[in-house]
Amino acid sequence: MRASLFNLLAFPSLICRPVPARFVAHTRTRCTKRAFTSNTVYQKYQLTAASDLKMASATVRTKTGKDVDRQIHDSLLKRRLFYTPAFEIYGGTAGLFDYGPPGCALQANIVETWRKHFVLEEDMLEVDCPAVTPYEVLKTSGHVDKFADWMCKDPKTGEIFRADHLVEEVLESRLKGDKEARGQKVEAVEEDAQKAKRKKKVKDQKAIKLDDTVVKEYEETLAQIDNYDGPELGALISKYEIKNPGTGGDLLPPVAFNLMFETSIGPTGDKKAYLRPETAQGQFMNFAKLLEFNNQAMPFASASIGKSFRNEISPKAGLLRVREFLMAEIEHFVDPEGGKTHPRFKEVANLELQWLDKGTQLSGKSELKKVTVGEAVSSGMVDNETLGYFIGRIYLFLMKIGIDPARTRFRQHMANEMAHYAQDCWDAELHSSYGWIECVGCADRSAYDLTVHAKKTQQPLCVRETRAEPLRTQEWQVDLDKKKFGPRFKKDGKSVEAAIESLTQDMREKLSLDLQKNGKIEISVTEVAAGKVEIEQDLIKIEKREKVEHTREYTPNVIEPSFGIGRILYCLLEHVYWSREGAEERGVLSFPPPIAPTKVLLVPLSRNDAFNPAVSQILSKLRKLGISTRVDNSSVSIGKRYSRNDELGTPLGVTVDFQTLEDSTVTLRDRDSTKQVRSDIDTICKSIKELSDGEKTWAEISKELPEFSEQQVAASEA
Repeated sequence: MRASLFNLLAFPSLICRPVPARFVAHTRTRCTKRAFTSNTVYQKYQLTAASDLKMASATVRTKTGKDVDRQIHDSLLKRRLFYTPAFEIYGGTAGLFDYGPPGCALQANIVETWRKHFVLEEDMLEVDCPAVTPYEVLKTSGHVDKFADWMCKDPKTGEIFRADHLVEEVLESRLKGDKEARGQKVEAVEEDAQKAKRKKKVKDQKAIKLDDTVVKEYEETLAQIDNYDGPELGALISKYEIKNPGTGGDLLPPVAFNLMFETSIGPTGDKKAYLRPETAQGQFMNFAKLLEFNNQAMPFASASIGKSFRNEISPKAGLLRVREFLMAEIEHFVDPEGGKTHPRFKEVANLELQWLDKGTQLSGKSELKKVTVGEAVSSGMVDNETLGYFIGRIYLFLMKIGIDPARTRFRQHMANEMAHYAQDCWDAELHSSYGWIECVGCADRSAYDLTVHAKKTQQPLCVRETRAEPLRTQEWQVDLDKKKFGPRFKKDGKSVEAAIESLTQDMREKLSLDLQKNGKIEISVTEVAAGKVEIEQDLIKIEKREKVEHTREYTPNVIEPSFGIGRILYCLLEHVYWSREGAEERGVLSFPPPIAPTKVLLVPLSRNDAFNPAVSQILSKLRKLGISTRVDNSSVSIGKRYSRNDELGTPLGVTVDFQTLEDSTVTLRDRDSTKQVRSDIDTICKSIKELSDGEKTWAEISKELPEFSEQQVAASEA
């Protein structure tokens, strides 16, 4: 059976119930540590929605504040081919989608705006790296061992469940039963037969009133669901007696499932590799070359835009959980001793944002704080200026492309979500009909990646700077008699020498005393058979000396904003959607002109051949200006032609009528207000260019050009 786009965007299995009112704030899609085991490296854009992408309601909140059945919105996206299931004639494959013409253009415009907003304005160094990544790289970064979701299995049926989702679904179902038992209204969500057949739902709980302490415990557990690792989720499943929702059977303890696609390089298959789960590693691989390209100047940032891959356990809900997705990532390298200040911080310091900090979440609450970026940094809620600066820049980018500020918040990762090396991490979450969706992660990653890759490869992934004044220190230094040392240890020589070089200052001081007292020392060397070696005093000398450093060497810290373009795109499609009074069946997508897939609809008043030269002239001028234009000379009325292009989000319309033939003037229509102005062709084209580039608004254009109210119609066509 061919799957429709709506069915693929419909509620996932197990969770097609409305969220009780008390939990609306907890329902979101998010990036969590459960994408890794307990010593997480990090995960970007792992969708972990409460109730496996359960939506907070069955409706889309329109741009004008009305609630519309999401089927109407999804139907528009399918009908106008923004995106569609890939390989659909073969039945489709979950988590893989094709972008149609408007979706492809919309994505390209979002990426181009991102590139201008970040890469060009911040003087970033953009790189494009391979998607196929050797095993050794991802082993060192930690992905091979720790890039996983927690899942549990029913040993009798073989069914697999996301452990965190299952806990949420069962607890929320029980709380729904409690709400019904208390006589509170619980809204029902209608679903068609096809969707109901495809779901493995948590069985509806009977209307059983729970003890108030149990209700509070469930609420606190749900508020902190991001903060549980695999063993803790297993403990919750055992404590709350959570079973297979379909059969009631017992489940095995949660285990980690690695999310990377494995492949091999070359015809023999001997060189193991993976499709990259992120673009960041390629940037770290090129750090030394980028530093040299940047004339050794610090700080600097690299950027990369490209496809990443994730073998999702149960990809559902359209573009919000997919197996192949477009990412845009920034790695901002900064000196850790400089306090991570930013010279442009004042530009964003006064932005007032909505924050959900980790303290609020751990207390079981979800109230948002409205404070400025400057206040968030000065209070210590946000760790440093550079992190705060990029949070502000992320917000400005989202506003620029048309995201609703009222449906935007920044949520701080709790301790168990963050990598062990991370100092702070915030997610830009956008609210949609699926709940809060994490679309951008902004993390202070410290120096982890450069450090582990430098240690593995023995390459100097660091910065060397000439000191203004030499640094004089006292330290214990080691001298080896190489002529005797080599013959003494032979093939183990390099391992022993490396172990000596890695000795701390405290250990060197202790060993110097042992050497004076015993005439020999013993050190641990894991690579040799015995695990330890003895070194006599004729081979080694340990003395305290003055060290003069004219050059400072350090490993930069990294601030990393990471964008999920597909998720941003989907949320944007909801945030700009609305319909006109009396024409609810026809939606409008109010994209800002620079983001809109097509900028201009060019329509002749009728199919009269006399209009063709003017249409061709205008089309040629707009194309030379680089403005995407679509001509609609079909026989339907102008109103219908405009209406069906409003669905595509086309912001401007140019009409060629009989007055055009007389004085070479045309009308320019605004999509949202439907108001029109009239002027000569060159002036109209100039105004279109200004609107398309975001240099002017419609309000400004409407003041400059005379308003127009009625098209001239020839008697023969009246």
